[in-house]
Amino acid sequence: MTTESVSKGCFVFKPSTKKKKMTFTAADYFGEHVKDSKDSKVRFETCQTLWQQMKSEAEKLQEDLNRKVFDSLLEFIRKSHSNLLEKMDEWRHRMRATEIPAAALVLGVNVPDHAMTFQILSEQLRESVTPYVVSLEAKECQGVKHILQKVFGQLLGHSIRLEADDETDVQLHPAELRQKKMLCSLASLADWYTSVKRKTVSVMPGKKRSSPTAGHLQTPPVVIIFKDLESFHAKVLQDFIVICSQYVNQLPFTLIFGIATSSMTIHKTLPHSVSSLLCIELFQSVSCTEHLAAVIDKLVLTHSFPFRLNGKMLQVLITVFLYHDFSVRNFIKGLQLCIVEHFYSQPLSILCCSLDEAENRTKNLTHEKCEMIRQLPSFMRYVENQEPEKQVELLTSDTFLKKEIKTLLRHLHNYHENYIPVLRCLHALTTSLPKFPLGKQIREMHSACLERNVWESEEYTSAFQLLRMMAKDELVAALQKCCDVLKTSGVKQQADTLTKVEEFIDQLQKLDKIVEDETVAQKSLQKKTDLYQLQKTLLEMKDSRKSKKLSKFETLRLEVLDFIDSIVRMHLKPPEVMPLYEVVYFSGASTLRKHLNAAPRIALHTALNNPYYYLENEELKSEAGTISNSAPDICIAYKLHLECGRLINLCDWLEAFATVVAAASGVDPESDLVAGQVDETIHARFIRAVSELEFLGFVKPTKQKTDHVARLTWGGC
Repeated sequence: MTTESVSKGCFVFKPSTKKKKMTFTAADYFGEHVKDSKDSKVRFETCQTLWQQMKSEAEKLQEDLNRKVFDSLLEFIRKSHSNLLEKMDEWRHRMRATEIPAAALVLGVNVPDHAMTFQILSEQLRESVTPYVVSLEAKECQGVKHILQKVFGQLLGHSIRLEADDETDVQLHPAELRQKKMLCSLASLADWYTSVKRKTVSVMPGKKRSSPTAGHLQTPPVVIIFKDLESFHAKVLQDFIVICSQYVNQLPFTLIFGIATSSMTIHKTLPHSVSSLLCIELFQSVSCTEHLAAVIDKLVLTHSFPFRLNGKMLQVLITVFLYHDFSVRNFIKGLQLCIVEHFYSQPLSILCCSLDEAENRTKNLTHEKCEMIRQLPSFMRYVENQEPEKQVELLTSDTFLKKEIKTLLRHLHNYHENYIPVLRCLHALTTSLPKFPLGKQIREMHSACLERNVWESEEYTSAFQLLRMMAKDELVAALQKCCDVLKTSGVKQQADTLTKVEEFIDQLQKLDKIVEDETVAQKSLQKKTDLYQLQKTLLEMKDSRKSKKLSKFETLRLEVLDFIDSIVRMHLKPPEVMPLYEVVYFSGASTLRKHLNAAPRIALHTALNNPYYYLENEELKSEAGTISNSAPDICIAYKLHLECGRLINLCDWLEAFATVVAAASGVDPESDLVAGQVDETIHARFIRAVSELEFLGFVKPTKQKTDHVARLTWGGC
């Protein structure tokens, strides 16, 4: 008897408890296509590196611009109480001891930039003057009680950290601070300051102090910063200053008022009885227009960075600055947006880097990238101007094309190197002309040169007409400015231009003063005469000038201006004439305007009328004029309300809403409506949709008719 054994095994594979999640970096989202993953990563890294360089340059510039006012402000705070403590015996200083030192810091109307300025100021105060710095905003200080709570919270919070660093036994937890909120008063704050000062003095000389207190004063003042003085309630501010003046001998207060308009705001806000308690000193920061000019000079009008803006892009950023907020910080954010958008949308921006790096990357260009370069409008124009044999090589051979790309990139780099110093020279010549034909700021001239041939404009012709009437001293001074610009630029290609300008200056300085007959004519004009004789003399001089030859100075002046005109025509061409300019120039003005100039009404109408535009759900697609039953409730209610007049009947609106929603669930809408009832769930969804539309401002309740709402937009009341 044989037996057969069959063995069966069951093997269970349990899924891992830790699910592997796909993690994406910012570079993964940077490229639109999967095939472009390597290049997109390189573009992302190039974009990040470029922006970090420009950001550090902008921060350094802001630090340099604020250094003077910050140094004087810190010195004022250091000396505000130390001088009084040293000279308490004198009667005058005893009278001054009852006053609170106050600094009026006028920052200008660029309110979005104030937060960064006060942050830097607070950091410098804590590093070099005092650890006790309080920053207050008007929205958080509706009463004196709220101000005291903020002062206590920021000062005691800092003292907790400071004492913890010094390894002291006194520690207060946030829960204890909340319990002591009702006990906030300047008397308890004075006791706290005295105890902290006593502990600081009693520290042994050999004990190592922590770094946060390095460089602090022996009696550090308590600095309170009012960031937005204009927004504070006048009565609250007055009461707080009066209370502080009673404790100025126990607490060395120093107030800093952040002012956006003018220093007269203090006297408008505080009456004489309160302002007399303050010892006010005025500090003026750099104006926002000067700050913007410095930013454009460092980030835009330089060949240190390969990225460029075309004329329309620069005009959009400047328009937003001048007509919206005067914020330099927002201008830099807009510039950052341009950089990101350029590297994201332009695959050939991989060559937007330093010249050496661009030449190395040209060697590794793929055939697809070479085809993209061949399709650039500027490169197509360049090919059309070449000989037939070279045209064939450029369009068929990738190797030959890469060699030509290196040459064109080198020409583009040289164009930028020569463009900026020549632009500065032209600005130096025309900035002193009346009415500033080419613009008062260099950015205006730069925008004009980017958009067209500047020498073909009427403004350029008018400027040179005025230059032809310039006196010798003025012309020499203007040419000297041009020499300084060319020397500081360090461009080797402009060495011949510098030599020629210096020769012109020498020739002008060696000229004789004035021809004798011109001197005699001018002296005759200086004599007392009547109007008829004066008119006759002027007409005679006019006729004589037509017939006589030009003087040596006039001839030399024309020669100088002709030379300036020649270098302008040579180097200030618009960038569109340069092949491959699309690689480094961003020209998406409509994209930038769409991001910066928000249109919430249009966006809201698009989202409610066509939800597929934002959600990209295929079920939400619908033809124009139809209502999709799968759309969100608020979209259905919104489309139905567009079909109504000024007043909307809620019952009719509900019936129409129920009809559309019921069709989505496959229920016969007539079954409930015939009975005069609507499903409770649909009714609740309708109420919520109408409430959301009311919250968004499309409808509002009205008393004109019962069970009606008024439409507010697109022809509403």
